Amino acid sequence: MSNTRIVEWVLRIAVAGEFVGHGVFALQGKEAWIKWIQELLRVEVGTAATLLTLVGLLDLSVALIVLVRPVKAALLWAVIWGFWTALLRPVVGEPIWDFVERWANWGAPLALLLILGWPKNWKEWLV
Repeated sequence: MSNTRIVEWVLRIAVAGEFVGHGVFALQGKEAWIKWIQELLRVEVGTAATLLTLVGLLDLSVALIVLVRPVKAALLWAVIWGFWTALLRPVVGEPIWDFVERWANWGAPLALLLILGWPKNWKEWLV
């Protein structure tokens, strides 16, 4: 197995682990995350909890896709979502270092996307 293939698998496992972890926390209804959703979207606690459940299911789906067959559109979503959820920490009042600490949350899926090759057209985003 080539070094590139080994690095690809390390990144696939790392990204999947991140999204499984966050997905499980979301499905458990992590209290702080529900409060953040309430604060940002100005919704009731029940709505925030439902949204968090949907996010958790989406996170688990991304983890599975990345492990089974890393579709580039899913990886781009992982980059964007990883960046947003890291940036969210200082937005809701956490220290900036909580954002810095989570750079790997978007850096790992970005690295995997770049190793697999940036798509040249819309069709390549789906393979």
